[in-house]
Amino acid sequence: MPNPLATLSAQPEVVVVGEALIDVVHTVNGVTEHPGGSPANVAYGLARLGVSTGFLTSIGMDGRGFAISRHLSGAGVHILPGSQSAVATSSATATLTEDGSASYSFDVVWELPPAAPTHLPRLLHSGSIASFLAPGAASVKSLLQHCAGTSTLTYDPNIRPELLGSHHEARTIFEDLVPLTDVVKLSNEDASWLYPRNSPEEAARRILRLGTDLVVVTHGSEGSFLLTAETEISVPSVETAVADTIGAGDAYMAALIQGLLTRGGEGLAPPVLEQIARMASMAAAITVGRPGADLPSAAEVQASLVS
Repeated sequence: MPNPLATLSAQPEVVVVGEALIDVVHTVNGVTEHPGGSPANVAYGLARLGVSTGFLTSIGMDGRGFAISRHLSGAGVHILPGSQSAVATSSATATLTEDGSASYSFDVVWELPPAAPTHLPRLLHSGSIASFLAPGAASVKSLLQHCAGTSTLTYDPNIRPELLGSHHEARTIFEDLVPLTDVVKLSNEDASWLYPRNSPEEAARRILRLGTDLVVVTHGSEGSFLLTAETEISVPSVETAVADTIGAGDAYMAALIQGLLTRGGEGLAPPVLEQIARMASMAAAITVGRPGADLPSAAEVQASLVS
């Protein structure tokens, strides 16, 4: 396979690796289809925030695959070569309750040809189904290993128990990947599933000890918790009316990455982390305020922060 990260005339600053799929959303008003998948949403959100973004995925040359390509390309995402290699595009069925929360079922196949980039991005992001589901998970791990120490590596496990093996197998995969990373972001539900005997904050400390530099745990309406070896801070969420929660964590992740890229020379100092988390919380709040994974633009986030 040609090197997918070395074939663009202008190399993207960030490369996202992971699944893209179609969300089939069931509500009391009927059924709709939207492009989705956590890594795809993060790539879309990054491009909307003005970050040069490449996306390596596995979609089909079918109607759903073309819909995903149009959606991402329309936001400015570079779909990397080799991404349209699947027999058919995967899907996730989301059923929304009256309070806007979603439950999911999946029809997903994840296979990614091996790739060893020669031009490494400034930041590589991966996670979700792509980091757990064979056979593609092995290629994701290989890319992380290749980029570790050169690119900043961010990871969101975005746990989907329906697609995982045993709890032990999934946690082993997760704990093998964490030492390769610089930043791990997960929800309190993810943390509780991975470490059911620990609070989310205790789970974050366990994850930090595995070797990453920053652990972020989001708690929905209760805000987020950020942990480094030197710092622990909590940042409140932004109050908003909820249309649904689809894409909220991905909006947070995209804005977190954008903040890491623009943080300047202060590293992970508490004021820097607080500023990044507030921006990420605003991005998530805008997203939950409208239906679907409609992640905000940079202008929308800035306007909301100053209003």
